[in-house]
Amino acid sequence: MQEELYWLGFSFFHGIGPTKFQLLLDQFWTAENAWNATELELAHSGIGVKVTQDFLEFRRKFEPKAYAEKLEKSNVSYLISSHPHYPQLLKEIKSPPFVLYVRGDTGLLSQESKYIAVVGTRKITDYGRQVTEALVTDLASVGCIIVSGLAMGVDAVAHAATLRAGGKTVAVLGCGVDCCTPRENEALYNEIIATGGAVISEAPLSQPSFKGSFPSRNRIIAGLCQGVLVTEGAEDSGSLITANDARKNNRLIFAVPGPITSAVSRGPIALIANGAKMVVSANDILRELGMQSNTLIKRKEHIKADTKEEQCVLDILINEQLHFDELVKRTGLVSSQLGTILTLMEMKGWVTNTDSGAFTIAS
Repeated sequence: MQEELYWLGFSFFHGIGPTKFQLLLDQFWTAENAWNATELELAHSGIGVKVTQDFLEFRRKFEPKAYAEKLEKSNVSYLISSHPHYPQLLKEIKSPPFVLYVRGDTGLLSQESKYIAVVGTRKITDYGRQVTEALVTDLASVGCIIVSGLAMGVDAVAHAATLRAGGKTVAVLGCGVDCCTPRENEALYNEIIATGGAVISEAPLSQPSFKGSFPSRNRIIAGLCQGVLVTEGAEDSGSLITANDARKNNRLIFAVPGPITSAVSRGPIALIANGAKMVVSANDILRELGMQSNTLIKRKEHIKADTKEEQCVLDILINEQLHFDELVKRTGLVSSQLGTILTLMEMKGWVTNTDSGAFTIAS
């Protein structure tokens, strides 16, 4: 059999993860040698007596070639870490997956593009939906590849906004790539694949997700990307685990400020307090990535606001720049409401805050 089939076999065995697989390679040089090793040799390799016993039983029953054929029939590809399409950034993290399962375009994973993870709460608010859609639309429109976890809330909004913008997106699952979890996102799952995106996982075929699979998934999301953007999340949100993984691997962390009265603003606010880059427009991200911010598609000259409050602000700013306090007086809006509206309008590229602190319609 080919060497890569033995890698595939070890990826199916639940007792061998990236760390123990590396121990085997260090000891036996190849996966084939490790697969065919004796009980005594395996016991002395560092993987432990219990894992050795379990593996010997597994090896008697499992046929890697038959499993590879099953993957092919299921339209699932697999990439070992030496494959040319295996993501270079992912190789650089601690304990990268030694096999990636892929449904969709494997070539997307090795493109010379900017990969941005967009993550956040499953309990997304209207504010979170609007800012996620606005930021992702602009990032996707200039060629950034958006990575997320296909969960409800921010993840699903990020994937969907990318597709509407004509961009490419990668969904990282905590289960096998042939399992769409949650089922509510099955249409989105299919659209990602149909439009040249990719659904990936380190979990073998048909493996369901479990509690411990999500932190593992989050490290892959962070590892794939130059930066991680958190739009909404509580202080104990899984999205902060993803951001922490990004920090450990020297990746950029971005966070969107939100209303201080919202529980799902506390995660991003905490990230900003700890050094994350505050984001109010896609330009904030593009500058950090070394991309020219003027590459964003210019807005139409005549902006049609989404709400009457936004239109009120635009009508007031049409001929002059005004500071926040003056806008409160002119609009009659309470400060917290106006602050939220202005933040959203900045993200949409309609208004900008000048160096003097005054707001003006963006050029």
